[in-house]
Amino acid sequence: METMPCHNQQLGTAGAPRPEELPPPPPPVAGTGSACGSTRLIRFAEPGPGGGSSDSPSPDSSSSSNNGSSNGVLPLLPPVSSPQQLLLIGSQLKLLPMNDQIRELQTIIRDKTASRGDFVFSADRLIRLVVEEGLNQLPYTECTVTTPTGYKYEGVKFEKGNCGVSIMRSGEAMEQGLRDCCRSIRIGKILIQSDEETQRAKVYYAKFPPDIYRRKVLLMYPILSTGNTVIEAVKVLIEHGVQPSVIILLSLFSTPHGAKSIIQEFPEITILTTEVHPVAPTHFGQKYFGTD
Repeated sequence: METMPCHNQQLGTAGAPRPEELPPPPPPVAGTGSACGSTRLIRFAEPGPGGGSSDSPSPDSSSSSNNGSSNGVLPLLPPVSSPQQLLLIGSQLKLLPMNDQIRELQTIIRDKTASRGDFVFSADRLIRLVVEEGLNQLPYTECTVTTPTGYKYEGVKFEKGNCGVSIMRSGEAMEQGLRDCCRSIRIGKILIQSDEETQRAKVYYAKFPPDIYRRKVLLMYPILSTGNTVIEAVKVLIEHGVQPSVIILLSLFSTPHGAKSIIQEFPEITILTTEVHPVAPTHFGQKYFGTD
């Protein structure tokens, strides 16, 4: 029997230079990235007079004068995405693999000129990606099924005993994405607001499935800014018998301070997000529900 030619062989012409003979590629230019494996930098423009949004950093006059920039553009703020930086926060922090699709959705969500329709559509898509990855963190068991043609197929199925908990109000934006993936999943709710006098997070309402202490919990909160709200929510879950090790926090954006505060308080919790950056789009809840 003749052997089939290998299609993975490298094709080339006679006399072509070998890879080791090729000149090294030029060094990357600051602020840009190559096609693969590099981290892109995000530039935030300085808000104009009377403008600006809640997720824009305040200008630093000293840094502007030191850099000598007069075009009204703030210095680049690189995302905290390198393995070394993430390990400083904690190994329980997990990021979705970055690609152009996710970056585009993040861009639309951050754009203050985006229409509410585009914002909600992009947010729902990003939520679905986070929920799908969150389900990958749940335990499963192997099983064998019979196909319509009579063959046996060895597959997997998720173990029973999962539930979702949304932190109201912005966390409710993620409920539909979870239901789209798990039709019959039970979802609890927690209402936490800051006290007007002490500015501390205070729990006003909590409703869970009666056997939540036996379940794996997908805690939903899209924006992690300070982390105080999530910390209070986890404390409530612990009071109902839930161990932090079975809690998976699903979020879209997180600041380094917010993620670090949560992991320092609960080292066994798992945080899943799309980006860790010093500037979080804190306008998310207002724009998603149309109250901005």
